[in-house]
Amino acid sequence: MRFRPCIDIHNGRVKQIVGATLNDYGAVENFVSDKDASWYAAIYKEYGLFGGHIIMLGSGNEVEAINALKIFPGGMQIGGGINPDNADKFLNAGASHVIVTSYIFKDGIFNIDNLKRIAERVGRERLVIDLSCRKKNNLYYVVTERWQNFTEFTISKENIKSLEDYCSEFLVHAVDVEGMKEGVDSELIELLADSVSIPATYAGGVKDYSDITEVYKAGKGRIDLTIGSALDIFGGVIPFYDVIKRDEFTS
Repeated sequence: MRFRPCIDIHNGRVKQIVGATLNDYGAVENFVSDKDASWYAAIYKEYGLFGGHIIMLGSGNEVEAINALKIFPGGMQIGGGINPDNADKFLNAGASHVIVTSYIFKDGIFNIDNLKRIAERVGRERLVIDLSCRKKNNLYYVVTERWQNFTEFTISKENIKSLEDYCSEFLVHAVDVEGMKEGVDSELIELLADSVSIPATYAGGVKDYSDITEVYKAGKGRIDLTIGSALDIFGGVIPFYDVIKRDEFTS
């Protein structure tokens, strides 16, 4: 299991939000940083924390995101409105990968042609598919458009297998617990561990060290972890510099 750092940008500011509250008008905010995205990218670079992600939550965030990519070239992935027309801009600015959701789940429907198009444009090895999801009727459905809209696509071994030929990684925010700091979604983590054969990163709900251990156990050591609101660098109580030294991330 690897620790994957994050930078979430909303209205040009680094923030941590409660995921399920994000809409066209804003979101419930856990934390708004007085540091810019480049400051966080510099820390991640200093400690060699490759493979994290920058997520642009809505419009007006590109300048801030590109500035951070330039600080840590090749070190971070980027998502939020990515499509074949703008992907090169972020890759050329230093992104290691681009992350896509809405472009391939157009109007709530999985669009294989769009997936093939962007995979051909950037290469499978530089493409991450975001399967951030919410639970409904005991199934996990991918959600898009700032996590507001349910798609018809469920998280299952069969569905994940159908995507793996087109991407090199998955990123999965458990939207129902994202930013809540009330515990991780162990059921989702177990489902991912039993389904994926390529790297996958889970995000959502971490409140303390016990949740790091829980992700390691539920994910069988195969699912990487992002921590946001619970970290002290994002206003939380868990020391960032202690987390990156945890045995779960070094074993």
